[in-house]
Amino acid sequence: MEISINTPALLFPAISLIMLAYTNRFLALASRVRNLHEKYNRETNNIIIHGQIKSLKYRLKLIKNMQFLGVASFLLAIISMYTIYINQMQWAHLFFALSIISFVLSLIISLLEIIQSTKALELELSDIEGLEDPTIVEYLKKKFDRD
Repeated sequence: MEISINTPALLFPAISLIMLAYTNRFLALASRVRNLHEKYNRETNNIIIHGQIKSLKYRLKLIKNMQFLGVASFLLAIISMYTIYINQMQWAHLFFALSIISFVLSLIISLLEIIQSTKALELELSDIEGLEDPTIVEYLKKKFDRD
């Protein structure tokens, strides 16, 4: 397969947008960490706060890896463009493939972070009674029993 200099350039908007989303996640997480840290210092031995802080530490690692792979993908796409420019097509293919792999890995880690984020929100709500999620069957029974 032959690629042109425009092929790796197609990744630039996607990578830029995903990096912006990752940065927004990081900033929101940083704000949450600061708030929980302050709350943790005031209320010792709160198991929910402790669980949230543990989750946040893991999520920060995930976001760091997401951002690293996103930047690596961007740099590899640029190197791929350069190798196309100097007519080194074997290297261009290799760097382009590595760029796509880095981007995919970044997205997979992003999915893991979303799953962890959902668990953290469930932990946040765990101390409120009556908010248990019904199963789909229970939800449908309730829905049709009312009619």
